[in-house]
Amino acid sequence: MNRAYKFRIYPNKEQRIMFAKTFGCVRFIYNLMLADKIKHYEQTGKILSVTPAMYKSQYEWLKEVDSLALANAQLNLQSAYKNFFSKKRAGFPKYKSKKKSRKRYTTNNQHGSIRIEDGKIKLPKIGYVKIVQHRPMKGVIKSVTIEQTPTNKYYASILVEYENQVAEVEPSNFIGLDFSMHDLYVTSEGEKANYPRFLRRHEKKLARLCRWHSRRKQGSNNREKMRLRRINEKIT
Repeated sequence: MNRAYKFRIYPNKEQRIMFAKTFGCVRFIYNLMLADKIKHYEQTGKILSVTPAMYKSQYEWLKEVDSLALANAQLNLQSAYKNFFSKKRAGFPKYKSKKKSRKRYTTNNQHGSIRIEDGKIKLPKIGYVKIVQHRPMKGVIKSVTIEQTPTNKYYASILVEYENQVAEVEPSNFIGLDFSMHDLYVTSEGEKANYPRFLRRHEKKLARLCRWHSRRKQGSNNREKMRLRRINEKIT
């Protein structure tokens, strides 16, 4: 079975630059392959098969980043095309935007190229990056997705494969649950769920920050600072 763990990472200045290059190259190769596939289909009516390696001789700077990140962009495009032709509700693949699209890429673990040692995670072409591993992992690392949020935080989503071994338990105690509109549930012993109401607790603060943000001048540094203070990301 597979399971994903998400941890915050803290890259240094050089590593942030390399992440930015990888995000850009992944977006560029995706859009380039999509444009060529569309052009070829309009001319011939057939689907063009393309790979990132076909463009590296023309765009040599693509060799600077992780090749597996580019390969995963190709797989994502293939999956989008397959869904469009096989599923009625799936839309046609869209070009990735530098400003609106999420900054992320996925790389795979090959012969220990990705591992966690001494509070750091080893990534291809990046090196060792500081990671806050707040819980242990079980299994073998299969892939890692690096993401930069709109507030310039970096996260690593690690996919691991493990054997699911569930021990059989003979129940000895039983309890009844009744649905409650205000407390989610109430047990037969009178205990309530004490739902934390995360969204309700942050709604007023979010509204206040949104008002402050809307009053700032478009394109100003103060507006950008206020955008980073908004708690949409925390609520999500």
